[in-house]
Amino acid sequence: MINVNSPLPEVSFGVLVDGEVTNPHTNALFSDKKVVLFAVPGAFTPTCSAAHLPGYIALADKLKAKGIDEIMCVSVNDAFVMDAWKQSANADAITMLADANATFTKQIGMDMDTGEFGGVRSLRYSMLVDDGIVKQLNLEDPGRFAVSDAESMLNSL
Repeated sequence: MINVNSPLPEVSFGVLVDGEVTNPHTNALFSDKKVVLFAVPGAFTPTCSAAHLPGYIALADKLKAKGIDEIMCVSVNDAFVMDAWKQSANADAITMLADANATFTKQIGMDMDTGEFGGVRSLRYSMLVDDGIVKQLNLEDPGRFAVSDAESMLNSL
């Protein structure tokens, strides 16, 4: 599992831009930036849609006022699903990263097998990433939502 002071692995993500899937790499997304990255088990799932994403939307300006350049959400979903979730939640302040094959999620050791519920998914976490290096990691215990929320991240900055 990735640790504080570790670099993020160099992988590509799916991001929908003007209706087209682009595939930016880790380096392009995180270099020379201070980023809050949070991961959810799945777009449109209950806790993710009711609390996790809305919290980051509501506190985006306050996070940016604390020096955060960008807020990103990653999930093991495709770019079209991530964009639809972004549109439905009015999440313009959040960059949605699709990790469709769980490549990133597996490389950082944050994958879990949910069986017939959805297969391989991401654990719920948040991290502060500075120039591609993990500076803070907030991993949730299974079934919990207590440390990866936007308020906790804001309070830690």
